[in-house]
Amino acid sequence: MFQQFQNHIDTNFPFLKGKKLLLATSGGIDSMVLVNLCYQLKLDFAVAHCNFQLRGEESHEDETFVKNQIEKLQVPIFIQRFDTKAFAEQNKLSIQVVARNLRYEWFYTLLANHNFDYILTAHHLDDSLETFLINFTRGSGIEGLTGIPEQNVKIVRPLLAFSRNDIEAFAQENQITWREDSSNASHKYLRNKLRHDVIPILKELNPSLLSSFENTITHLKQTQSLAQDAANNLYQKVVSEEENHTVIDLPKLLKYRNYKAYLFEWLQPFGFADWTSVYDLIEAQSGKQVLSVTHILLKNRDSLLLFPKQNTKSDEVFWIQKEQSEVKIPLKLSICNVSDISVQPTNVIFVDEDKLQFPLTLRRWQEGDIFQPFGMTGTKKLSKYFKDEKFSLLDKANIWLLCSDDKIVWIVGKRQDERFKVTANTTKILKINYTN
Repeated sequence: MFQQFQNHIDTNFPFLKGKKLLLATSGGIDSMVLVNLCYQLKLDFAVAHCNFQLRGEESHEDETFVKNQIEKLQVPIFIQRFDTKAFAEQNKLSIQVVARNLRYEWFYTLLANHNFDYILTAHHLDDSLETFLINFTRGSGIEGLTGIPEQNVKIVRPLLAFSRNDIEAFAQENQITWREDSSNASHKYLRNKLRHDVIPILKELNPSLLSSFENTITHLKQTQSLAQDAANNLYQKVVSEEENHTVIDLPKLLKYRNYKAYLFEWLQPFGFADWTSVYDLIEAQSGKQVLSVTHILLKNRDSLLLFPKQNTKSDEVFWIQKEQSEVKIPLKLSICNVSDISVQPTNVIFVDEDKLQFPLTLRRWQEGDIFQPFGMTGTKKLSKYFKDEKFSLLDKANIWLLCSDDKIVWIVGKRQDERFKVTANTTKILKINYTN
């Protein structure tokens, strides 16, 4: 399997070589095999282990096991304990949802604070099949039937080409030790029911089930790509972006037989789920609307209007104190002093600390806001900047401004203000890093 893994990295993930990687490691067989493979391949990586404290002493034993195994390899390790149950009860969310959110929030914090390039997880082919079946049983469009993606921006899953049997065989051949999570044997969760009861029957009916599944996923992804191309092409003909909303021209849309499929492609990213109500809106009277968590879809004569809810009050302000090194709400920022300026991606700015008036503030943009774009001599209205940069309605709704004494320091993640830049006379450089 090692040679196959090496070829897989060379062919599909060559960008991982020479990068600083963070491996999510539970102590189970999948993640311990991934650690071993990356170690043999001499990749530059550290390990992150989450202790969700959900299984009493067993959780702490997992933590100790991972710590001991990774220290033997002389690889850096990060360990975080979460009071997962209390957080779930407080926020009225399921344990699974909370654990996932806490895990990835912490991973992205490590990514930002320690300059990791990618997060690697040990999801494999059987996991992808289980995800496919979960989405299938709950009802899904084609996107939900394409399994687990090999990459989501900074998250990479290099074991998706390998089955659970491949991983178990490699672990035995290389005498890799691991921890068994007792909750994996429980039938409490749908994934476990599929893993223990349904998939074995499917494999009995078709011994080549995983190979057939891989072929199916390939075909579905190709079909999904065709659907997206068609939806994007029609979008240009039917949909227009206005100052504060998006307009879907119904007479133009209804000329196409598969208009419901196009609406699904366009609206699904905005969180709509009640598709019967969305489709009924086409024949509804003006003024009828359908809500998602973040957006409103309104019937207005011969059009559907899409615009965002203002979940955060436009006048709500978040304060950042002088000695503060981290911000978690309403977005994630890390703040630290540095001695010089490095390469400056859009998610990082370097500013002259002496030019700032603390506390800094984070707020939404407002009509009339102006700033001095980095590299320019004059000021510019934010509304004009958004138009020039072709910001969508959703882009504008999600914008936050970092301000000093009500002067814009940064359109966060987009453009820095010239007035606060580092110059030859700067004595204290502040680095501010935004994590998506």
